[in-house]
Amino acid sequence: MSNLQNKAVLVTGANRGIGAAIARLVAAQGARVAVHYGSDAAAAEKVLSQLDGTGHVMLAADLGQASEALALPGRVVEALGRLDAVVNNAGIFALHDIATLDNGAWTEAWRRTLAVNLDGPAHVIKAAVPFLEKAGGGHIVNITSRGAYRGEPEAPAYGAAKAGLNSLTQSLARALAPKNIHLVGVAPGWVLTDMTREHLAGPQGQEIRAQSPYQRTAEAQEIAEVVLLALSGKSNALSGSIIDVNCASYFR
Repeated sequence: MSNLQNKAVLVTGANRGIGAAIARLVAAQGARVAVHYGSDAAAAEKVLSQLDGTGHVMLAADLGQASEALALPGRVVEALGRLDAVVNNAGIFALHDIATLDNGAWTEAWRRTLAVNLDGPAHVIKAAVPFLEKAGGGHIVNITSRGAYRGEPEAPAYGAAKAGLNSLTQSLARALAPKNIHLVGVAPGWVLTDMTREHLAGPQGQEIRAQSPYQRTAEAQEIAEVVLLALSGKSNALSGSIIDVNCASYFR
């Protein structure tokens, strides 16, 4: 029997890509999944229909709004009765070139990117901790990025937010250890998803694949498998780790 059997798992940004793959995989292990989405209800409904088992729910929230991020874990508990694990996957990516944007567009890109990609996970974790503690402990996985280390010259707020999320993961792994709560970061490089498929099929696709000696990008299912390991309870020594999953395209 899986360690996730009958556990309640919140996956943010679960209506597409990596989040959808994670939701499907943990549901296949017997978990009940809260499929979070921002605004695309139709995509969330599609993912919900693909999940093995029963008792899953879908919940909308704008994680760039502190009040909605803080409320989300409680809404999961209202729907599922408990909360055992959180996967902070939701994020946004927008180009904001320092050389071309005016001050207003620049500051708005930073505000929104950090609000969703860094503040949002921090608020979700803050609100989730009492529920995880009540369950006897739990697991939190934060999806970060290779860009936290490699840099994102055309989207610096994204790279900075993901670097902050790495640091948050490690800080809280120590802070929450007495509560038996384990935190792990998973840092993908390029991943083949519905969102990136067209770009990877275009002129830059081969250049991106060539960053890896395997001449490939990761697939969403591969990221989900790493997340499952971190959630499983079989690898709690990983707590505080940031796991790179980038087909050897970048080392640190």
